Amino acid sequence: QVQLVESGGGSVQPGDSLILACVASEGTFRDLAMGWFRQAPGKEREIVAAMSCIDDDEYYSRSEEGRMTASRDNSKNIVYLKMDSLRATDTAVYYCATRSWCTYTGFAEDYDHWGQGTQVTVSS
Repeated sequence: QVQLVESGGGSVQPGDSLILACVASEGTFRDLAMGWFRQAPGKEREIVAAMSCIDDDEYYSRSEEGRMTASRDNSKNIVYLKMDSLRATDTAVYYCATRSWCTYTGFAEDYDHWGQGTQVTVSS
């Protein structure tokens, strides 16, 4: 069973950048799709980015495209989410998740294992 641990969150100012990391402490996600989601207070969990198990097959939500970059290092069981030009509206708890298929979807219910989340706060 895959166990995921996120890190890299924090409090930053608008315009700053952050890199979130998600490591599989048990298991491997080499053959699994990965997703980055976020949930702001009072809102539903939403997809930010996703990657299939195939190199360079990625998805970004329309509002984040161009500011977010997801990547994976299967040799280290780590996935990353680089976030640039952060805005106050990016404030949320960010989660990584795996799906027991190679292909990704944009729906949280399609993902099987989740990390505990890491808080990102963007404020001046």
